[in-house]
Amino acid sequence: MAATKSLPLTRTCCDPNCISEVTKTTFDDAAISERSGQFGALGDEIRLKILQLLARHEALCVCEIQEAFDVGQPTISHHLKLLRDADLVDVERRGTWAYYSLRKDTLKALMQELVAAL
Repeated sequence: MAATKSLPLTRTCCDPNCISEVTKTTFDDAAISERSGQFGALGDEIRLKILQLLARHEALCVCEIQEAFDVGQPTISHHLKLLRDADLVDVERRGTWAYYSLRKDTLKALMQELVAAL
């Protein structure tokens, strides 16, 4: 995790209390790290398309998901692992098959947090 760099002030603020308030700002580094991973998982076309596909179905097998793309099964499995690691999808094993479903609760919370920050 990169440390926050302090920069020397080259100008003064119109409100003298502004700088002191800003410098007291603290961040929840664990939460930011988690959200960063989730937003990072959303930063790929294939993963966004997988999420759109899963949003239209209760659950899909990896082989069903793979049929929607022009990439091999190992690539789809890689993208699904990244989405799973980001807690954006769930996987359920049914015999030798893996069925994926969207974690709507996680996506909803992520989007609500983003909108609240605006």
